[in-house]
Amino acid sequence: MNKKNGFQRAAVVLVLGLAAAAAAHGEDIGRVKVAKGDVSIERAGARMAAAVGAGVQTSDVVVTGSDGSIGITMNDDSLLSAGANSRLTLDQYVHDPSTNQGRFRVSLQRGTLAVVSGRIAKQAPDAMTVRTPSAVLGVRGTEFAVRVGD
Repeated sequence: MNKKNGFQRAAVVLVLGLAAAAAAHGEDIGRVKVAKGDVSIERAGARMAAAVGAGVQTSDVVVTGSDGSIGITMNDDSLLSAGANSRLTLDQYVHDPSTNQGRFRVSLQRGTLAVVSGRIAKQAPDAMTVRTPSAVLGVRGTEFAVRVGD
């Protein structure tokens, strides 16, 4: 490895580390664009209504009721849509807007999730994953949907 490659790798690691630290301190990683019916966000043991315009953060759990649905736009322009009776955890989100490098990991415990991947997955197709109770999905395309039964 030459010095230039070593410097670039060190810079990427530093930027991703700083982004992760910022996210851990309550930085918004996306925004609620659409919320219908019973939709809430669980954060640090508290539950709040998921109103349009509300920020979402790493480790948030998005919960929809029997009449609920939500649409979230992430900072890298990924689009997440969860349908009725869903439970979705935003496990990890790190994004460097200057290089679009990062990592995006969510867990769908139940319900439905439709995704249009943003700049993170387009930059590195293996950088986005969706975990379900029975599988881990690696994003290789730009649009997909997942359903998890009770």
